[in-house]
Amino acid sequence: MECTLRFPREGVVLTYHGEEGDTWEKALLCLGVNPDIVIVFVEGRPVAQDDEIKIDEAEIVSTCSRG
Repeated sequence: MECTLRFPREGVVLTYHGEEGDTWEKALLCLGVNPDIVIVFVEGRPVAQDDEIKIDEAEIVSTCSRG
C-alpha cells in the first residue's frame, strides 16, 4: 500500500509505503512526523489518526508554531 502525504505549509510531499490495515499515526511516525502536532485531512475533512488508511492521499497540517 502506498499513500502520498502532502504538507502544504512546508511545501513537502512524502510517500508512505506500508501494509494494509496501517493507521495514519503509524504512517506519520514512520516518516518521522510527530502525530501530536499535526491534523490529518482526507478529502478536506479531518480524520482520527487511529483510523485505518483507506485512501491514497492526505493533507497534513501542523498545529503548532515553529518560531
